[in-house]
Amino acid sequence: MERMTHLEPGMPAPDFTLPDQDGRPVTLSDLRGRKVVVYFYPQALTSACQQQACDFRDRLPDLAEHGYAVLGVSRDPVERLARAHEEDDLTFPLLSDEDLLVHRAWDTFGEKNSYGRVVEGVRRSTFVIDEDGVVTHAFYNTKAKGHLEMLQKRLGFGA
Repeated sequence: MERMTHLEPGMPAPDFTLPDQDGRPVTLSDLRGRKVVVYFYPQALTSACQQQACDFRDRLPDLAEHGYAVLGVSRDPVERLARAHEEDDLTFPLLSDEDLLVHRAWDTFGEKNSYGRVVEGVRRSTFVIDEDGVVTHAFYNTKAKGHLEMLQKRLGFGA
């Protein structure tokens, strides 16, 4: 399958419609007029992914105050996302991309280095989209720990 090039600032964010943790469709372009943080993570209910989700949850009021909505995307089935959403008391949607079409369109699935081995999998990545649907920031191969501090600093507010 053909790989998309990395998304970069100034590029339009590929639109998508994915089911959330309750099975309701969420379409990125429906959020036009708002800034959106879209983050891709490997697997719900794992320690690093839970830490990242809880960091987003804890900082959501500050992000919202600056006009940002948050969407988390993984290849987990809706049922697993529902468990994660409830267990971690999340306040933003988790979206299911089981067929990896959105991951591939955003170039967040493919070869990556995992503990010294090259494997195929989800590359933890975060994108900031402006009110017009254009990428303003693209962070590939991020770490879960400390990510929100870096993101808020790059966005010009927070820690």
